Amino acid sequence: YKAIGKIGEGTFSEVMKMQSLRDGNYYACKQMKQRFESDRKSGSLALICELMDMNIYELIRGRRYPLSEKKIKHYMYQLCKSLDHIHRNGIFHRDVKPENILVKQDVLKLGDFGSCRSVYSKQPYTEYISTRWYRAPECLLTDGFYTYKMDLWSAGCVFYEIASLQPLFPGANELDQISKIHDVIGTPAQKTLTKFKQSRAMNFDFPFKKGSGIPLLTTNLSPQCLSLLHAMVAYDPDERIAAHQALQHPYFQEQRKTEKRALGSHRKVCFSERPVAPEPLSNSRQISKEGRKQKQPLKQEEDHPKRQGPACVMELPKLKLSGATRLSPHPSPTLQSALGSGASGKVPALRPLKLLGARQKTDPRKDLKPGLRQCRLPIIARKGGG
Repeated sequence: YKAIGKIGEGTFSEVMKMQSLRDGNYYACKQMKQRFESDRKSGSLALICELMDMNIYELIRGRRYPLSEKKIKHYMYQLCKSLDHIHRNGIFHRDVKPENILVKQDVLKLGDFGSCRSVYSKQPYTEYISTRWYRAPECLLTDGFYTYKMDLWSAGCVFYEIASLQPLFPGANELDQISKIHDVIGTPAQKTLTKFKQSRAMNFDFPFKKGSGIPLLTTNLSPQCLSLLHAMVAYDPDERIAAHQALQHPYFQEQRKTEKRALGSHRKVCFSERPVAPEPLSNSRQISKEGRKQKQPLKQEEDHPKRQGPACVMELPKLKLSGATRLSPHPSPTLQSALGSGASGKVPALRPLKLLGARQKTDPRKDLKPGLRQCRLPIIARKGGG
């Protein structure tokens, strides 16, 4: 790779724009700052990733007018899809913020999994996690007793910031962060505070505050949008909406319909145009489309078994043998063992076939045509000495 320029830098890594010397395409290279030493090699880890256009922070920074609600809905649906995917696979991100959400045209992707944890790992977790403005209350008020629901709180804060171009809870420190949350949402119910007190060494008692509600800095948000936003920033994590529930919210009704139509058309294309690869030879029959349409009695199939070939046309090599006769097609009768010992007892010789069935013949030599030459087929050499 050839370094083109620096894209960004974090606590543990820096990201460079690179060009591949092999294919000429551009990639993002995440170079870890921490070096490793071992017996065989030493150096640092570099991850080559897809190069996106920008992150959400760069998208909304300096904008005079917010994005359209259609665009906001499109981005938030993809963000909830990404959270649902990682949560279903046992991972929660722990650092969802605009800088870690990448966009490329209309495609949104969640990045930077340097802080992720398994949902099955044992609590308590690290207290100082997630960027402060997007940190959930349970991360601020407990000694690391939080769950994957913290990702939904952070996504709700991003949701508001995309829609209004302003952060929802811009706290200067941890105490100010809690104060900003209470100013908007209000102090939590006593049962919620009791849950938090059970997992913290120190007690806290907040003065009652009703809360001003989420500020409507933009007037073009629908009631469904505000409904989902309130569900994502619910103070109590047990009452907070999950990612799979958010995807079923009425706010994303149009996205679900579009996705369903696209999935249906994709399946039609796959089933109608996808070539069928030949299957390995096995004892089971391969039935073609034409064979399935013809309904034949089971007994007839048992009397005359026919093995269907592969769906794609395959031409076998033709054997050019002089003096070989062409067999007339007819049902194969039941044959007894054709191999018998020769006169000397050393070389096996073919003995006359005894045919069973209605057309049984007493002397098979009468049916042999005169003048036929005997020929020996060439021995086929197997590859690999088999």
